[in-house]
Amino acid sequence: MVVVMTPRAPVVVILVLMVMIGGLQAAEICNMTEDGLMACKPSVTTEKPVYPSPECCKAVSGADMKCLCSYKESLILPSLGIDPGLALGLPVKCNLPAPPC
Repeated sequence: MVVVMTPRAPVVVILVLMVMIGGLQAAEICNMTEDGLMACKPSVTTEKPVYPSPECCKAVSGADMKCLCSYKESLILPSLGIDPGLALGLPVKCNLPAPPC
């Protein structure tokens, strides 16, 4: 499979990152609201991650798991202190099915 980056791809990546670090209001990523993303951020940071909170698990329970899988090989998230592996491990820690990736 060949992935082709369109001219819009960098804009989408920037928007996703802004949401993940709290730069946009009322945005959703993979069916997770900004509040849900922020609730989970302490559990996906590379430095001293904590066990997911009930609020995080509630957000993860409504997430689009296939969409979350699209961030599995993210190169930018680690530069922000977010570990994609920890993020993909959240469902299991929340007693939910593992993502299909």
